[in-house]
Amino acid sequence: MESVFRYETKVDVLGNLAGIITTPKGFDPAKEKLPVIVNLHGAGERGDGSPEQLKRILIQQGLAYYFWNDPDYKGLRVITVSPQCPQDMFWTHLTFPLMQWIESAVALVNGDRNRISVTGLSMGGYATWDLMCTFPDYFSCGAPVCGGGIPGLAFNLKGQKIWAFHSIDDSIVSYKYSLDMVTAARRNGASINFTTYDKYDHGSWTPAYRDTNLIEWLVEQSK
Repeated sequence: MESVFRYETKVDVLGNLAGIITTPKGFDPAKEKLPVIVNLHGAGERGDGSPEQLKRILIQQGLAYYFWNDPDYKGLRVITVSPQCPQDMFWTHLTFPLMQWIESAVALVNGDRNRISVTGLSMGGYATWDLMCTFPDYFSCGAPVCGGGIPGLAFNLKGQKIWAFHSIDDSIVSYKYSLDMVTAARRNGASINFTTYDKYDHGSWTPAYRDTNLIEWLVEQSK
């Protein structure tokens, strides 16, 4: 199996949805069952799923960037799956088609179903909260970055492991949106870490993925 490749499959509503999958070198899905990180990009990286458009996800310097450059990043044997949201749409409008793509990608790589984590930034941060609230038994943990959600749905986050990130000076997505979700999730029994920054504006994904052990944490968690 190639270390970085495009994957497209048919889903409801959209017809087809495409994205990028990375696997460590020498990976054989028939012989190895690995953890999977679902990576959800922001609004600026939407596109038509073509190979050229998918590069938007990779150069954004979200989580997929690190595994695109090195499929064995930090010596981790982990699979990343990064779908691309169609232009003029939002992940939170596509919760069920998105989940169909994720499930198909996980099946393709024979992912460890006890270690499927999800992370995303900005629009993808909203989607991370949304997926964890909508499918509370599917993910081992989640890391929403500079996103937000619906606090009234946080009852579904009971017992879930979440590490959220946001910069308090964010001028695009208010820090309050993460704070409200973290507060609601904690009140409903989730296990919450909340890392805040004060100088990254709407770019807190850079220190989150680059300067912490977040990626290792996502890989280590299990249901």
